[in-house]
Amino acid sequence: MSKATKPADLRAKSVDELQALLLDLKREQFNLRFQQATGQNEGVSRVRVVRRDIARIKTIVAEAAKKNAAGAGASAAKA
Repeated sequence: MSKATKPADLRAKSVDELQALLLDLKREQFNLRFQQATGQNEGVSRVRVVRRDIARIKTIVAEAAKKNAAGAGASAAKA
């Protein structure tokens, strides 16, 4: 990903797609940290963008889990 991802775009994806995207971003974050440690990092601002994208995805996954749990709890209460 070259730019920050918009939350609306992320909400349109499934949880599995978000998990795969999260894994890719964590790998990229690791590589950026490694580059920074060795003094090869040229895109300093990319570290912040990746960190925020990771937080955005984690938030949306948590919202989806909370929504699914509330939906399951409501249907169980009716039964």
